[in-house]
Amino acid sequence: MLSAQTLVLASASPRRHKLLDSLGVKFSVCPAHSDGPIVSADPVARVAGHALHKAREVFSANSGEWVLAADTLVYGGQQFFGKPNGQQQAREMLHRLQELGKHHVYTGYCLLDVHGRAFEIVDSAAVAFTSIPEVELENYLYGNEWADKAGAYAIQGWAGEYARCIEGDLDTIVGMSEVAVKKLFAMSGFQFTGE
Repeated sequence: MLSAQTLVLASASPRRHKLLDSLGVKFSVCPAHSDGPIVSADPVARVAGHALHKAREVFSANSGEWVLAADTLVYGGQQFFGKPNGQQQAREMLHRLQELGKHHVYTGYCLLDVHGRAFEIVDSAAVAFTSIPEVELENYLYGNEWADKAGAYAIQGWAGEYARCIEGDLDTIVGMSEVAVKKLFAMSGFQFTGE
């Protein structure tokens, strides 16, 4: 029987913590502080670059440990929707996403082994927004759920009433897919259970 290996997760996201817990992964948390200077106009290249940068940043402080990083971005109408820098920008993002009707969410994953070798995956899902009554939107913006979310929404939160996953894995939109993480572990040889 092989012993399970430990992992450093480069994210403070409770959703990502919950997923690793559900898989039985032993991990510690050391959040990355930046996405890095990636400026690619291609969403796949950009999200992969962000995940790699985060993983390398955390690996430099945790040398000799396995490090897992992930990054999620929202893309539609040839435009990236990052985390809003205020209520007005969040309002503009949500209006634009409603106008588009359909947009894509990309999540990039990077796992560095103990030698710093990178294993990477990017997956995507499509989201369709219906019209949000203006009074509901203003009530939502009055709170702070939007504050740390790409595209100013979380599909598992308030926005779930107006947005739905129409292609791909819902967990990709939430920020970490079990299917993708298991594939990454298999690619790299990371042993996350005691079996």
